[in-house]
Formats: sequence, structure tokens, C-alpha cells
Amino acid sequence: MHRIDLTPVYVLHTRPYSNTSLIVEFFSQHHGRISAVARSARGPQSRYKGQLQLFTPMLTSWSGHHELKTLGNIELSGLPHQLNQKYLFCGFYLNELIIRLLHKDDPHPGLFDRYSKSLCSLEKNEDIPPILRLFEKKLLEELGYALSLTQEAKTRLPIVADNFYRYEHHQGFLRCDEKDHFAFSGNDLLSIAQEKFDTDLTLQATKRLMRLALTHLLGSNPLNSRKFFSVI
Repeated sequence: MHRIDLTPVYVLHTRPYSNTSLIVEFFSQHHGRISAVARSARGPQSRYKGQLQLFTPMLTSWSGHHELKTLGNIELSGLPHQLNQKYLFCGFYLNELIIRLLHKDDPHPGLFDRYSKSLCSLEKNEDIPPILRLFEKKLLEELGYALSLTQEAKTRLPIVADNFYRYEHHQGFLRCDEKDHFAFSGNDLLSIAQEKFDTDLTLQATKRLMRLALTHLLGSNPLNSRKFFSVI
């Protein structure tokens, strides 16, 4: 039986299973998204009691060849990130994106690192929009949908700050004159490429662009976490 011993993970979600067990969705540093059965996790004498908490760095073991693993030992590897009010909703949003968009057993160590840094920033009550936009940008890159923010799609000419460009999914940015919901200034695109969110206008453009890019991947089923907090 295939077994993984004490690898870094975060819990993304739990749900009841059978009479006393749980199905736990993990985000693993080296193995991507993992689903595992925590047997008797809801029993009064459970060895997992109080341990399967969101936003808590831990080391976890599991076994099994199938998509649904069997959870083994758990060791906490750090203190839980204390997220309150709007920062908590942001944490739920990050978890929901990972669950919805990452395939199981597909490693994304770079995204795991960004996720961990995002939780640290949220716990410190740092400015929310840059945290979310950086995570979304990294998520698109990890999924193979990185946005080409410095070259026009057809001509491969450099993006010019004073021009406007229309975002076309599966193509990129095309020079345009009409300014609508799909159009972005070259200045904003270059700022996003450098991850410089110095103005509210750039942050608003980044949110709009990430929404457009992620909507194609999420499909018609909206994210539940977006119902609770407008910044998301």
C-alpha cells in the first residue's frame, strides 16, 4: 500500500462521512490536493480531536492508491493562523479556489508557498486586495494559464503604457481603441506584470482581470465565498 509519512499540509475543508468519520480535503506541499478519510474523527475518543482545523500548518501521513486516501498520523508544525472577520472570509476564498481549480494529486509547491505567505499576511491584517490578487496571479500561473502581460498577443510587440488592450481568453491582449469591461491600459498591465499595486486604479483593474480569467476556469457555478465579502 502506498504511504506518505508526515508531509506539510493545510486543511482546506472537512465534511461528515459515515457515522463517526470525516472526509478531509488537504493542500499538501509536495502532493497537491488530497482527499482522505479520517476514521472515527467525530468520536469522543478520536485521536484527531481538535487537530483538523483550517489555516493550521501541520504534518500529515496517509496511505492508499485510490483517490480517497486513509488518514494516518497528524502533528502540528506551527500555531494556527488567527483570521478574524473579513480576513477569515478571505481565507475561505483561497481554500475554495484551491478546491475548485486544482486537480487531486497534482503538486504545486510554489502555490503552497504563496498560500502560506497569504495566510501570514491575512493574520497580520495587511491590506487585503494585494494579498488576494497575488494569490490569484500565482494560481493562474500554476494552472498553466499565466497571463502574458508585457507583449501583445498577435504582433508580439511590447505592451505600451499609453495604449489600451482588450483581454481575449485563450489569446491574450490585443490592441484596441474601445474602452469597455474587457479593455485594460498598458500601464496597468505592466504594473500587474511587476506585481506593483501602487494605486487604487491598478488594484481595480487587477481584480477585474483576475475575475475575467478565473471565470472561464470556474464555469457557471459561482464561488460561495464571494457572496460574503465584496473585495473578493
